[in-house]
Amino acid sequence: MTRLLLAIAFTIAFVSACAAESGLASYYGGRAHGSAMTCAHRTRPFGTMVTVAYGARSIRCVVNDRGPFKRGRIIDVSLSAAKALGMLGAGIVHVTVQ
Repeated sequence: MTRLLLAIAFTIAFVSACAAESGLASYYGGRAHGSAMTCAHRTRPFGTMVTVAYGARSIRCVVNDRGPFKRGRIIDVSLSAAKALGMLGAGIVHVTVQ
């Protein structure tokens, strides 16, 4: 019985982690991250590749940090990822993360 409950819990956690989500995104910058296409997400495991879409553009980036810590935001992307998405002018945009 315990194994069954653990299997169900793992399956639910895996499926929810892989589900698409949409919400606000911001970006972080600086020389420390260089040109890496990275992002910060609260729950996705480190090393996970995610697709972030904004308007007609989408990028793939790797989760390497935790965040964002501002209420209402679902992801922070690196400066190079923000440039690729075309979100620098707006700063905070509505995206879809898969």
